[in-house]
Amino acid sequence: MASVSIECVAREGCRIGESPVWDQREGALLFVDITGRKVCRWSPLTRQTQAIAVDAPVSSVALRKSGDYVITLGTRFAALKWKEELVTTITQVDKDKANTRFNDGKVDPAGRYFAGTMAEEIRPAVLERRQGSLYTLFPDLSVVKHFDQVDISNGLDWSLDHRTFFYIDSLSYSVDAFDYDLQTGKIGNRRSIYKLEKEESIPDGMCIDTEGKLWVACYDGGRVIRLDPETGKRLQTVKLPVDKTTSCCFGGKDYSEMFVTSASDGMDKEWLSRQPQAGGIFKITGLGVKGVPPYPFAD
Repeated sequence: MASVSIECVAREGCRIGESPVWDQREGALLFVDITGRKVCRWSPLTRQTQAIAVDAPVSSVALRKSGDYVITLGTRFAALKWKEELVTTITQVDKDKANTRFNDGKVDPAGRYFAGTMAEEIRPAVLERRQGSLYTLFPDLSVVKHFDQVDISNGLDWSLDHRTFFYIDSLSYSVDAFDYDLQTGKIGNRRSIYKLEKEESIPDGMCIDTEGKLWVACYDGGRVIRLDPETGKRLQTVKLPVDKTTSCCFGGKDYSEMFVTSASDGMDKEWLSRQPQAGGIFKITGLGVKGVPPYPFAD
């Protein structure tokens, strides 16, 4: 094993840092601060972060084939033009619900944007249960709802052969798999492939590596874990110097670096003084595996 090293590359103090995505065109890392209401882009060259403020909690960001980005904002799918700092609504979901918002989202191998909702939190991980749903925004800008009764819609990714969709509803403490139809975007046959141990706490964001293994950020667990979806076994644990690790992605020139977002919401002064890097962005090197580049929204 190469020796694993962890560095806080951006001390952002995010309230809820989330949705890291490597933008190869810009050679930069995208991420959001959900409750901080901003979309951010960190450059490894300048080591600076640019941020665009938005008018609602922004929970995920994705690349767009035609350039720029798509985001989930409040209960809207929206387009973001970076240079113009312009946000335009594509469509809205959960119109019958007053207090939900989108959470994690990701684009599938066919260019569809999957994203789920949850109730607004009273405090971190405390909320009205079963208020969320999982949606897909298609390239023709139509929306399909897959299912509801979700607590906290979270991490998502697809197997290397595109036949399995992986998904996390955080308060189930489970990583789930579905059969997945690349042609239609339909999912079915839900099953659990891994139940989190007590010390791993709450499963949050997730990504996949080129060996087909899943990496899951553990909120309140201060770690990312590597899982084998075939055997349901945990293969590796990487501990970070902050408790509230929220999501992970691979990036860098050859996708051999892992970036991990974190949160500071819900931490008191004493806790923050022990973990001054809470809300920062971390880079992990030496994992010995590479990641899969993100898919762009096909519009």
